[in-house]
Amino acid sequence: MSRAFMKEGDDMWLSDVAPTLSALLHFLTSENNNITVVEERVTIDGQGREVHHMSNGLAYVKDADGRWSTAPEEG
Repeated sequence: MSRAFMKEGDDMWLSDVAPTLSALLHFLTSENNNITVVEERVTIDGQGREVHHMSNGLAYVKDADGRWSTAPEEG
């Protein structure tokens, strides 16, 4: 597909998002057809990382390098 037909941001991945909560929320909202995604709660995982639980049903963590990823499901 020609890049002329790709909308801006199509090539962005979760791991490319800046390591701020506002950047994550903006990215998730744009990926959710511009339906606002909000943070519902924050927990701490077994490794001491903040786990951000979002209204889209998923949870996200940052790695040691500040890159976002989805958190493993609890259970």
